[in-house]
Amino acid sequence: MRLVWLYLVPPPDPVCILRNPAHPIWNFVKLYVHNNLDLISKTQMGRYRPPQPVGSKYITAEGHKRLTEEHDYLWKKKRPEVTRILSAAAAEGDRSENAEYIYRKKELREIDARVRFLRKRLDDMIIVDRIPKNREKIYFGAWVTIEDNEGIEKTYRIVGPDEFDPKLGYISMDSPMGKALLGKSLDDEISITVDTKDGQLKSSYIINEIQYTADKD
Repeated sequence: MRLVWLYLVPPPDPVCILRNPAHPIWNFVKLYVHNNLDLISKTQMGRYRPPQPVGSKYITAEGHKRLTEEHDYLWKKKRPEVTRILSAAAAEGDRSENAEYIYRKKELREIDARVRFLRKRLDDMIIVDRIPKNREKIYFGAWVTIEDNEGIEKTYRIVGPDEFDPKLGYISMDSPMGKALLGKSLDDEISITVDTKDGQLKSSYIINEIQYTADKD
């Protein structure tokens, strides 16, 4: 009989339920929340992400400039613009069904989170703007050309984790390749082991060239 009732009776309108705090379903919602407070606080309603490890604090002068410009743009231009649009959307009435308001509210939270991160990160960073005296060794900021077993060459620059950019050939000093290269010299051989879906893959490379910004320009 219960199954027949479920099929014959049309489901309740979810909009009506949301707008009616006296609806019986809210009793079940309150009971669930009460019994699962620990789980909800840990998962943050499905948005929980475990804290990520903080990378090395070193950064090039160019990288520090880019992050500073991003912070200033978000704080001085983008945030006031979003706040203005958000205020206008809020004035239109019911916020729960206002798509513009919901979107801008989310965007504002993301901007504030990024600004907080940049402020803390920029305050703690160490700017490396000098070329080392010994240019025959690989240090932070070096451009390095390596050759694999098939004779294919690739060139990378070792930078801080906040500057990582494959399109520019920038690799993080915290990456397996960056760690393997730091401190090495011309003609040294390095080996990198990475995990793949088929198991561990080991690759070997020879260091063919080491340059720094002044040399490369």
